[in-house]
Amino acid sequence: MDVKWLEWAQKLQAIAQNGLTYSQNPFDLDRFQQVQQVAAEIMATYSSLEPTYVLDFFQQEAGYATPKVDVRGAVFQNDKILLVQERSDGRWTLPGGYVDIGEPPSLAVEREVYEESGYQTKAVKLLALYDRNHPRHNHPPFEYHIYKLFFLCELIGGSPVSSIETEAATFFAASEIPALSFTRVVHSQIARLFEHYHHPDWQTDFD
Repeated sequence: MDVKWLEWAQKLQAIAQNGLTYSQNPFDLDRFQQVQQVAAEIMATYSSLEPTYVLDFFQQEAGYATPKVDVRGAVFQNDKILLVQERSDGRWTLPGGYVDIGEPPSLAVEREVYEESGYQTKAVKLLALYDRNHPRHNHPPFEYHIYKLFFLCELIGGSPVSSIETEAATFFAASEIPALSFTRVVHSQIARLFEHYHHPDWQTDFD
């Protein structure tokens, strides 16, 4: 999904955030605040969000602007992949979420899989590192620029449970994939993970 307005808004917000972080001249600070307002207006114009909400959202970000890191666990059993059902939209996704500060990505994905599904796993290989903004992934627009890390996780124990964020955890064959939560994962990514599972000698995908 090629959404140029989202790319423009994210880049303007990054310029503004970096400028507000490092500039000391009051005139420059005022200009960067204006740039941030323009970024908020662009995002609000092409989405259902209010400009004041977007501007407040942007102003909460501090420090040098970089993409956020989202990890997802690919857990296989009997040629089926583990998916969890999100409470927020009732759709399904790979268990995962944002990496916490000070947390290695491998431990983050193991934690997320356990918290969202009840299964204990061991991250054994980074299968893919994707830029969520890349048009070929066809994710719907989102406020953040995100890098998505997909790990192959070996199942070592546990049993399915619900959580604060998820209603169910189930293994699905490639031909049985339910309605997906496209903000989190898309069909082409699930299909690619099955291919990686069947070709363990493949190298990591990126971009």
